[in-house]
Amino acid sequence: MIVGMNHFTITVEDEHKTLDFYTGLLGLRVGHRPELGFPGAWLYGSGPQAVLHMYFGRPVPAQRTGVIDHMAFSAQGLREVKARFDASGIQYDLRQQAGAGTWQLFCHDPNGAKVELDFDPSEQL
Repeated sequence: MIVGMNHFTITVEDEHKTLDFYTGLLGLRVGHRPELGFPGAWLYGSGPQAVLHMYFGRPVPAQRTGVIDHMAFSAQGLREVKARFDASGIQYDLRQQAGAGTWQLFCHDPNGAKVELDFDPSEQL
């Protein structure tokens, strides 16, 4: 019945820092969002599907991640992404997954949400 993940939604504490993180650092782009009666943004990767929805102007829950541990994105350009993170000063953990060899970069967005970026094992540092 389920054919794939549609999107994640996050409650945003600082709109500008969060948009800069996801668009400037991770390369997502702000795109079409229908008028929903409350402020927010929809972010897109390279495809036509919005992968991340944001709520602006709502209180951030005390339990930041709740039962969701992290969100993961498939990514490309490991060397370039790592360089952007190094230049930004944002802390991250980069490791190569045992067995499959997938490169995994873990970090936290400005709201405390854990983000994972997965890169093909063939990518080089």
